[in-house]
Amino acid sequence: MERLENLKVQIGILVLAELAAAVMFEVSGMELHHYILWLMLLVNIVMIVWIIYRFQSEKESRDIDISRILGNDAKDALNFGEIGIITYDEGYVATWINDVLSERKINVVGKKLSTWIPEVNQLFQDDVDEVIGKDHDRIYEITRKDNAQVLYVRDVTDFTELKNKYAQESLVVGLLQLDNYIELQQYEDEAKMALINTNLRQPVLDWAKKFGMFVRRLRSDRFLVILDERIYTEIVRDRFSILNDIRTAAEEIDVSVTLSMSYAHGTTDYRLLDQMVNDLLELAQSRGGDQVAVKKYGENVKYFGGNSEAKEKRSKVRVRVMAQAIKEATLEAERVFILGHKEMDFDCMGAAIGVSRLCNAYEVPAYIVSKSGGIEGQLQEALQLYHDHLSERHTFLDDEKASRMITDKDLVIVVDHNSPNQCGAPLTLEAAEQVMIIDHHRRGENFIDNPLLIYIESSASSVCELITEFLPYQSNKVNLSEEEATLMYTGILVDTNRFKMRTGSRTFEAAAYLRKIGINAMQAENMLKENFDEFEEQTNIMKYAKIYQKQMMIAAVTDPRVFHRTIMSKVADQLLNIKGIEASFVIAYTGTDIVAISSRSKGSVNVQVIMEKMNGGGHFSAAALSREQAKVSDMETELKKTIDQYLMEQEEQ
Repeated sequence: MERLENLKVQIGILVLAELAAAVMFEVSGMELHHYILWLMLLVNIVMIVWIIYRFQSEKESRDIDISRILGNDAKDALNFGEIGIITYDEGYVATWINDVLSERKINVVGKKLSTWIPEVNQLFQDDVDEVIGKDHDRIYEITRKDNAQVLYVRDVTDFTELKNKYAQESLVVGLLQLDNYIELQQYEDEAKMALINTNLRQPVLDWAKKFGMFVRRLRSDRFLVILDERIYTEIVRDRFSILNDIRTAAEEIDVSVTLSMSYAHGTTDYRLLDQMVNDLLELAQSRGGDQVAVKKYGENVKYFGGNSEAKEKRSKVRVRVMAQAIKEATLEAERVFILGHKEMDFDCMGAAIGVSRLCNAYEVPAYIVSKSGGIEGQLQEALQLYHDHLSERHTFLDDEKASRMITDKDLVIVVDHNSPNQCGAPLTLEAAEQVMIIDHHRRGENFIDNPLLIYIESSASSVCELITEFLPYQSNKVNLSEEEATLMYTGILVDTNRFKMRTGSRTFEAAAYLRKIGINAMQAENMLKENFDEFEEQTNIMKYAKIYQKQMMIAAVTDPRVFHRTIMSKVADQLLNIKGIEASFVIAYTGTDIVAISSRSKGSVNVQVIMEKMNGGGHFSAAALSREQAKVSDMETELKKTIDQYLMEQEEQ
């Protein structure tokens, strides 16, 4: 750069010398002016030749430097491949460009490189070796050479346009299904079904065709759609408005129908896309329907919708079929191991006891693996109260012993959870060859691998409700004692907050069935009573509660004391009793540097979606998460941002 500036100075001196000579010749009266004229001309010629020589030397020097850096063959190859070369000084000012760039009239010599393409700064300021930038209508890929002040420039305009076109035209496969349509078809008359088809099914087809999708009916309630990434981007931008349209139309004609959709993309393996899209639809429906599950190959599942509580859509025919399937799987096994989640509650234990008695009806040995994952305090007191009775009728094991006992001929039944991370007996689950899942929580992406049978009904209040429904359909009588029925009834009480939330007609039918067997309702209430210490802890948590976004209540307990998650969930339930509050969140320490959030909703806010955005889970009106190495204040800030994002998305839908 200094040599180039010197050349500029020298040319300037020459111009000034010529001007001085001209003036002198004009005003001089000396007789020797002709000799002086020839002398000045000779000097000018010498200076011009010298400057041309210096300029040529500069160019040759640069060529020699580039050749030394790249090698003559490499330099020729770069020119042949139309690769531009730029050298620069310590101030990131271009000092030389090769002919490839000169021919494109890219004049950057003597200028800051950032004035040409601003992204070039990233090569010098960030830890990157390659950037993409645009100059007028051309796109360039710029690469920095290590250990040399040289940039390589490649025109990637055609490649980028081709790449974008390929991305926009990549295949996307989708499935659309009207939830509960088949059940209605079995029971409704022709006039009602014609109304459903006109107001619900036809709008789905019209919506798909409006966006240019290829549509084919697979069965009366399910459609296959083929589209590309461009169309997919449009319907994502539209935020799948058809979900709200179908929900509203179904309410107007008073039918329990919602729409579930799944979309898979990101690979050209058609068999893989087929598997992905079917798994995604099952995932969307197991989460309660009325939502979309989408997945790009190699990435996590994303969800849209899910703005309504799951409807009761399991028919008694389906219950009977599942009861028969469970019976057959049980009879084929040598033994059955029943696994609950960590910190077992009344619903989890009640369901395990019900399954244990079902196995006993067919004389299949059953083991409840409950001695390792933890048990909630109130349940522990209840088990102590019924200890002698339960010990005679059930076998309780710890995880290590059960994992040593289990063989490939045994069956594992997982109750009240579907994620391996939540399992209270992980060793037994890992050793199992045959696994069956019975749950009422919405299915998450982290799911138990290769289950033999899945029965997830997110519309059910509790797993005790589901197990109770199986009992009348067993060919052998399942003998439940009063104590066992009371524990199952208590499980329903807890998960419905004493029948105030998440209840349906089937919930009361299950409770009535248990009441017919014989339950001690007063004993159930006594088991759920709190002692003074628990009451005091709940009061201490509630004093931190503050209203957020007018309809939310957040209790962020900055007290470093450790609180039990059961206490937190009870406080979250109590906060919903405040007028105008639609959702509640309790944040507190549950261990050293372990922070948990317990969330509840009245039904208008999907707390599951909020918790999933923070890597938690649950179902529509009750969800939670736990995170290690965390602080309550940080979790509160993150929760508020997530709530804001959720509310914004709801406004856009």
